[in-house]
Amino acid sequence: MIVIPMVGLSSRFTKAGYRQPKYMLPLGGRSVFSHAVDSFSAYFATQPFLFVVRDVQDTEAFVKRECAALGIADARVVVLPEMTRGQAETVMEGLSRTGCADTDAVTIFNIDTFRPSFRYPDAFDVTAVDGYLEVFEGSGANWSYVRPDASRPYGVTETAEKREISNLCCTGLYHFRSAVLFQAAYQAQAGLPAEALQGSELYVAPLYNELIRNGHDVRYAKIQKKDVIFCGVPDEYEALLKQES
Repeated sequence: MIVIPMVGLSSRFTKAGYRQPKYMLPLGGRSVFSHAVDSFSAYFATQPFLFVVRDVQDTEAFVKRECAALGIADARVVVLPEMTRGQAETVMEGLSRTGCADTDAVTIFNIDTFRPSFRYPDAFDVTAVDGYLEVFEGSGANWSYVRPDASRPYGVTETAEKREISNLCCTGLYHFRSAVLFQAAYQAQAGLPAEALQGSELYVAPLYNELIRNGHDVRYAKIQKKDVIFCGVPDEYEALLKQES
């Protein structure tokens, strides 16, 4: 199952004067939503898609229209009544409210990032590892990070949120071998007070530390930065608009 959490407030766009949620904004004759979700076009016929949203500007109907236009065979929408404590809680709420089996694999991605022509990595067997994070080489205070394990190919020894522990930044694509693994890692974090959480929210990247502590096999898949496009803040969106003009 591919899960797209969409519960954020788009507060930076609101402050910049935009009246629609960022995923509804137009870009090159399509919506930001369409560009982000089309990253997974290779899997539209074979995987269920779960969109976790709030009831803002008729988002549920918008998502259903966009998914129909894209040709997604199995599109599910969960509407949450209020904000969550972060992306991990959003995903957890979505999984608990839809028909996701414990054994189903879970891939999580952002609604404000584009990953054209995405395919699961072939550097290792995705079905044989317990999870992986997609990364690129970079730096800065706003990313999630992976610390690589020098003793095994693509191994991960630690993940961090907003803390630069290596030069491997996460694109926002997170994969778990099963929903039950994601849920177990989430539950270990969910009871912690905000001050004990990395970034003070329930982010997805730090959940992998729980899997690593318990001996699970977590890997990273490295791509080139040019292969991912970010549209999470007004400056990024406006730069893409200029490219389209």
